[in-house]
Amino acid sequence: MAKEDFRHSVPLRVRWAEVDPQSIVFNAHYLTYCDICVTEYWRAVGIRYPEDVLHAHGVDIFVVKSTLEYHASARFDDMLEIRGRMARLGRSSMLFRVEMYRGDQHLITGEIVYVCADPKTQTSAPIPAQVRETIAAWEVVKPAA
Repeated sequence: MAKEDFRHSVPLRVRWAEVDPQSIVFNAHYLTYCDICVTEYWRAVGIRYPEDVLHAHGVDIFVVKSTLEYHASARFDDMLEIRGRMARLGRSSMLFRVEMYRGDQHLITGEIVYVCADPKTQTSAPIPAQVRETIAAWEVVKPAA
């Protein structure tokens, strides 16, 4: 993906508590960085979570898969740019793609798969049309179907 494909970007400085004895970010913290990106994505898009999903439409979203590909390590006090975009919108699932950079160096590629579901039964449900339309209108590159 090109930088221009990501409208959403979050700056993040690596903190001391996130590194191991070699001053390298402990691998599990990259998923936290992804979660920060997703949280800020909803805010940037204009969808208040959970109000505009759970409360307005009676559905919720659940993570069913997350993957990380490590290209290089982040270190203590590095200034990172965490980019995120909705890469795919299926009937009930969403694929959120994350890329992490230190300057021009691509450090991490992540993907998080969410499923929209009835919170009581946890069975899949269609992504609400309003949520789908808001995301599609906001993204620079339209999400795949």
